[in-house]
Amino acid sequence: MTTSALNKRTRLAVPGGLTHHAGLIGLLIVLAIFTATQSDAFLTGPNLLNVIRQISVVAVLAASLTLLMTAGGIDFSLASLAGVSAGVLARLLEAGVSELTAVALTVGVGITVGLLNGAIITASGVAPFVVTLGTATALEGVALLVIRGQSISIGQNLSGLGFGDVVGIPVLSLIALAVCVGVGLVMRYTTIGRHAFAIGGNEAAARLSGVPVTGVKLALYGLNGALAAIGGTMLLARLGAASPGTAGLHLELTVVAAVVIGGTALAGGSGTIIGTVLGVILLGVVANALNLLQIDSYYQQVSVGAVLLVAAVANQVRRRHSG
Repeated sequence: MTTSALNKRTRLAVPGGLTHHAGLIGLLIVLAIFTATQSDAFLTGPNLLNVIRQISVVAVLAASLTLLMTAGGIDFSLASLAGVSAGVLARLLEAGVSELTAVALTVGVGITVGLLNGAIITASGVAPFVVTLGTATALEGVALLVIRGQSISIGQNLSGLGFGDVVGIPVLSLIALAVCVGVGLVMRYTTIGRHAFAIGGNEAAARLSGVPVTGVKLALYGLNGALAAIGGTMLLARLGAASPGTAGLHLELTVVAAVVIGGTALAGGSGTIIGTVLGVILLGVVANALNLLQIDSYYQQVSVGAVLLVAAVANQVRRRHSG
């Protein structure tokens, strides 16, 4: 297969536009209408801003995972790495390191861990979910070690990031939007994006076509680590402290669910950032609706798991019919 043919194939594998996600959009609209009829607070400005602020970290992690899953990979350590990043950043700020330098060093830690994940996966041939589950468990312990099991307040550091806004839109949400747009552009218009689709579709064929599979995987896991660190930075800015709670975020299911709900195939080869964003918004609205309707918070985890199962089955059925 020639490079031009490969590029054409991978471009066609990227479904574009909102029309592809009409069912998901319809479900979101129905849920929003139902919640609005049950709670007058749902459609108020403060509540909607609260929703988009709360989903910002998940959106960043989900955007990163979308690109990785498109290449047939997965990373269950994203949330744990975000927790470690929050702890490292809090320690650096506590030591008097400037905000910009501290954030840069934290992103460096994220890239290092991401590259380590990628190196182990590519060198050993062990399934990505096994490697990253192991990494996730280790990172939760590392996060607790970094903060020594205690809460570390960052005072006024990062307050502009955590609580600032631009024309009424939270800065955190703007960062999440920028990340999602950036990942979408990478997936759609760059060589590494086309290579990711090719690897996810058929790794052996991609390798025979000249795609540097190992290099692409390392780059994707490194980017994954960088965005996890950015997510941890956003989390720390929003909470104002690193604590044992941030060490064990347990957002993995939510992030994976958002990506799968958005139509990204677990086996790789297809995915869109638009779908992922809609998946993140849907789960955010579900969580907000449960809070407004005063339903036990434990049902939120039940709902996420149920939606994930339905989405996974629906995606598999769709792939069979389209294939």
